[in-house]
Order: sequence, then structure tokens, then C-alpha cells
Amino acid sequence: MREEELHHGVHGHDNRRPSLVPDTSDTDANTIAGVWQVDATVRANDGDYWISDHIAEYKVKRASKLATDASPEPVAKGAKLTATGKLSRANWEDLAYHGFAGQQVKLQFKKAGAAHYSTVKAVKSGTHGNLSTKVTVTAAGSWRWYFPGTTTTASSSRPGTR
Repeated sequence: MREEELHHGVHGHDNRRPSLVPDTSDTDANTIAGVWQVDATVRANDGDYWISDHIAEYKVKRASKLATDASPEPVAKGAKLTATGKLSRANWEDLAYHGFAGQQVKLQFKKAGAAHYSTVKAVKSGTHGNLSTKVTVTAAGSWRWYFPGTTTTASSSRPGTR
């Protein structure tokens, strides 16, 4: 294969070099997140060629992360627990994480000795990605926030707090 072309499925950029965003682009780097399509052109030494559109797709997603806290610690069975945290996602323009507002995030609980977490409550992240809710403790175990992700942002979970 002499030539392989990658095309962004949404914008149709022709990137013939190993770069996600052309050096001369004034495009917001965050807009490249999404589904990318691979098209290929193969040319043989005898001049024959083969073209295939849409031979594969892959997803480019911005990273996300969660901060988690719970209070009071320890908390007695039957008492109220306040779970707080923050959902952030990567900004490819300034290479920093910023609060991700308006997203559905799940508070999950895993009983001591259990293998899996289960969702107890879902909340929307606040203006700066902040999370807060109160729940009644019914058993000993671990709490965590879980963000299922979006089409342009990866899922995230934070190890539980006891």
C-alpha cells in the first residue's frame, strides 16, 4: 500500500500526515472528538488501484475524571451520608481539565464483600461540574461516582470511599 488517507467523519478533513489537527488550523481542537471514518486508496506498482470508503470507524473521545468525597466518615447504619465530587473533562485547547456541567452522574454503592457496584441515585453535575447528594446508609460498603460518558467524552469512575 502506497497511500492511506484518514478522513474525519464529521468535518471531512484530509489529514495525510500523522496529525489529528492540521498545523495551520484555527479549529477548536475539542471539535475533533467523535466518530472518525477510515477510507483507503491502494495503488499497485502496475498502476492498478483499489478504493474503499468507510473501511472502519473509531471513536476519539475526550478524557473525563471524577473526584469523590463522602461525609461523615465513618457513618452509622441508618444515618445520612453526603456524597460530593466533581466531574471534569479534558480540554484539548489548554491541556487542562475543566468542570463538565449538566451531565448525568450516578452515585453507586457496593456492599462489603460484594463484587459489583449498584446505582443508588443519579444526579446532574452543576455549573462547574460539582456533584452533591444525600443518601441513607443501609449497610457497610463503598461509595463511588460513575459517569457513563457521551459520544465525545469517555466514561469515568472513581474508586470508592468507605
